[in-house]
Amino acid sequence: MQGLHLIVSDIVAAHAELVDRGIEMSEVFHDTSGVFHRGTEEGRVSGPAPKRASYGSFATFSDPDGNGWALQEVTTRLPGR
Repeated sequence: MQGLHLIVSDIVAAHAELVDRGIEMSEVFHDTSGVFHRGTEEGRVSGPAPKRASYGSFATFSDPDGNGWALQEVTTRLPGR
């Protein structure tokens, strides 16, 4: 499975829009370590990251071709990015 990554500014709104379009998705989550481990659900906590910390909230889904997608919320970009 190919892993693809999308950056969104509002993970809750993006999740709702994709679900409204019929996409089966994970719930919005954050990771206890602050790093999303793509191969497992270990450490996932339901809901956006505390204080909606930039780079901290995720949601995942697969497209019809079997590609795995991860949405990541970025509210404030890090310097140089």
